[in-house]
Amino acid sequence: MMTTTLFDIHPTRQSRLGQVDLQDLPFGSVFSDHMFVMDFKDGQWQTGAIQPYADIAMSPAAMALHYGQAIFEGMKAFRQPDGGVALFRPDANIARFNVSADRMCMPAVDPELFHEALVELVKMDSGWVPDGAGSSLYIRPFMFASEVHVGVRPSAEYRFIIFTCPVGPYYKGSVRVKVETEYTRAAPGGTGYAKAAGNYAASLKPTELAKAAGYQQILWTDAVEHKYIEESGTMNAVFVLDGKLVSPSLGDTVLNGVTRNSVLKLARHFGLEVEERRIAVAELKAAAESGALTEAFGVGTAATMTPIEAIGFNAGDVDLPALDSWTVMPRLAATLDGIRRGHVDDPFDWRLVL
Repeated sequence: MMTTTLFDIHPTRQSRLGQVDLQDLPFGSVFSDHMFVMDFKDGQWQTGAIQPYADIAMSPAAMALHYGQAIFEGMKAFRQPDGGVALFRPDANIARFNVSADRMCMPAVDPELFHEALVELVKMDSGWVPDGAGSSLYIRPFMFASEVHVGVRPSAEYRFIIFTCPVGPYYKGSVRVKVETEYTRAAPGGTGYAKAAGNYAASLKPTELAKAAGYQQILWTDAVEHKYIEESGTMNAVFVLDGKLVSPSLGDTVLNGVTRNSVLKLARHFGLEVEERRIAVAELKAAAESGALTEAFGVGTAATMTPIEAIGFNAGDVDLPALDSWTVMPRLAATLDGIRRGHVDDPFDWRLVL
């Protein structure tokens, strides 16, 4: 065992890396050697530890299973040209994690400890970072209520874990999306701006219905009138309208995406006109039919940037221009990927080289 000033380290005795083909990776099914675990008890965080990745025991009365106090984050590490590894904007994800914790009445994790645990964990498992096109080491920090108790109130105990998994692309190719006007992802005053587990559970049925109708994802609309676009499936939504990059404005029903923020900053850096505002379904439909909507894509950590080839409205589908005619998303995607992998300059200091 090794000890740092912030947490303990228990390295695995036998790595599983030799059993894995890093050139042929499904998303989210292969897990690295180690994980970080820390418990909150008696009103404070206990000493955490990096330890071998393993199953965890849980009581049937653990409060997360009954009352849904569970949050998570998603971030990535990338192989660099010199063989090293870099994280992409980890402190932005750490800050958002604590925003989610506050909304779900959970204790914040000290940002310095979070950062150091994350860095040390990725360093220890740096051999698991793949270098294939579209591949990366996906990092999943999460927290859940672990107190053994049945009764509706905030838990007095929590468990915080970070594990990592080498992954290939989340989506392969473009997607068809359906404008959702019946089901709701998030309502004003709710938890839509937090990465709460229940938000994703609520999305499953409408997404499966959309898939049965021939779509891969949903364009979520507002809960009050279903007249305004909010997000694209599990991603933020971005459109190129009349030459402008337009994304639904943030609020308590839209997640403050780190990838979204990066894409908009990069677009402004390129001199593109960027708007963050409400986008009416009627406006989007008219723009798609007239040709003013030239590109549409979802942005998120897992999927990065996924092109939308067609949008399903109540009156029928509208196809977007052929992907080989797009100019904005390809440039943004190539530059963002180049920054993360160390192939191009990083004017924003987003990349943390380990």
